[in-house]
Amino acid sequence: MSEGKDADTQLEPVFIRESEDVYRNPTEVKMSQIVMPCHANHCGELSAGQLLKWMDSTACLSAERHAGCSCITASVDDIHFEHTIGVGNVVNIIAKVNRAFTSSMEVGILVNCEDLYADTQWNVCHAFATFVARRTEAGKVQLKQVTPRTQMEQMEYSLAAERRRMRLIHADIITDLLSSSTAQLECQEYQDAVPAERTRVESVELVLPPHTNHQVSTFGGQIMAWMENVATIAASRLCNAHPTLRTIDMFHFRAPSHIGDRLVLKAIVNNAFKHSMEVGVCAEAYQGGEPLRHINSAFMTFEVLDSDRKPRTLPRIRPVPVDGKRRYQEAIARKKIRLDRLESVYIICSLELLSISRHVCSNKSLCFQMYLSYNNVSALKLMDTRNNWVLTSEKNKVRLYTLEENHMLCFKVQMHVSVPAEQTFHLLSDLRRRKEWDQHYELVKYADEDDTLYRVATPCVSKGGKGQDFILLASRRKPCDDRDPYLIALRSVTLPTHPPTEDYTRGEVLCGGFTIWEESSFVTKITYYNQATPGVLPYISTDIAGLSSSFYSAFSACSHYLEANKDSMTVL
Repeated sequence: MSEGKDADTQLEPVFIRESEDVYRNPTEVKMSQIVMPCHANHCGELSAGQLLKWMDSTACLSAERHAGCSCITASVDDIHFEHTIGVGNVVNIIAKVNRAFTSSMEVGILVNCEDLYADTQWNVCHAFATFVARRTEAGKVQLKQVTPRTQMEQMEYSLAAERRRMRLIHADIITDLLSSSTAQLECQEYQDAVPAERTRVESVELVLPPHTNHQVSTFGGQIMAWMENVATIAASRLCNAHPTLRTIDMFHFRAPSHIGDRLVLKAIVNNAFKHSMEVGVCAEAYQGGEPLRHINSAFMTFEVLDSDRKPRTLPRIRPVPVDGKRRYQEAIARKKIRLDRLESVYIICSLELLSISRHVCSNKSLCFQMYLSYNNVSALKLMDTRNNWVLTSEKNKVRLYTLEENHMLCFKVQMHVSVPAEQTFHLLSDLRRRKEWDQHYELVKYADEDDTLYRVATPCVSKGGKGQDFILLASRRKPCDDRDPYLIALRSVTLPTHPPTEDYTRGEVLCGGFTIWEESSFVTKITYYNQATPGVLPYISTDIAGLSSSFYSAFSACSHYLEANKDSMTVL
């Protein structure tokens, strides 16, 4: 790897092939390590801190392979550890750059474990780290773009932009949740609660040359390992047992440290729930008589497992006065965020299956709304990366495609319009005007500038039958850059203010929406996607079989609407 290399002189990537028919991503780095006793704790399990060091090393090598210059760890997204790893097992780590932005890039990291004697493998965790290319003598580095070559790479490339958006608003989500849910986050007094002060840990580490990377800065993985060590001690003081690390909330490196720095590491149990506890860790650096510099903060969730590997019930915590109450409440907020990520929408994401469950959309916190919206957009992006669509029919330059896998039927309708992409996006996003080309839509309310709720009512398809209606969440996204489309993602939600009625059968859209691609200054490609449920099939089967032209009529009306309003100003 070269250092100090100007980005403008970087060579185009050479795509590596392991054999004549097997493609390998040029940024991919693999590391395999056998777990020795020196890597393990007293329980014979791989130290989570050691695993974090290996993960950070592998990811950094991948980032530098792409950038052609030195890179530093900016942040690591939440990590959930599914399994522990024993002495003698082999840890396999694969890292590759998913997407590059201006001077930062997202690196995906996958960790699995291998038992050489039983010939078995299992997943341990996956993570996404953000690396920043260091400035060179020529100034700030402009990273070359990543070119996805496979369907999986295209999927990760597309989702990286949405994950980046969530990182940028992470602090706002916490702030909003704390301000809107104060009454629900009040400290509760528990009998026999353990004083949080008893769990407080403070440790000092001197940064020596073995702790630094090739840039002579403290290795990010080493800082994470030290933080994990003091967090484990704090958790042990609460439960008087060996705790198992389950999750780490986002690491965010605020400033570098160097040889000769003293790193002060502080940890305390912020809150204890029935089967888990959150430990807050802070890393600060100083040198000589300098004031402390905040380097990093992290929040780690631990469990204590019994002999059957089931979580034990933990003692409750009594927060320290003043500042402890704030940490206690924030721990509840972070736990809620973790649950909202799981509960808002469940996505099974692979090349074989895409499935989303419906959930309630009400006046809940910004946290819930943001993760619901995030998963809505992510699902549409996943569908957009599928490449095995079958052209079913074409009429008046409107094409209908279908895709059937794992008992799921998806369809897409595609057409071109002579309207600029940005104006097309504004016109299709303005659901107040949707009735100008589709009479079935009824605006319910605007949730915020990116999300809107509305009801769709379709007529019955059989004599004497009922019509079908839907309550849909529409999430809008502008492109992250010119390699992204405009998006209007749709999915069903349950809205308490609009329950099902006797006149209509309540239907469900698992995933749907529009992607809007700019093909030239005045030509835009519009694609509408829908993942159909069995209840929807009777309403679309005649179109797919070629026996009806309702799709074509609707999209022809949409095309005329866009053409007629291409010069109008639309304000959302």
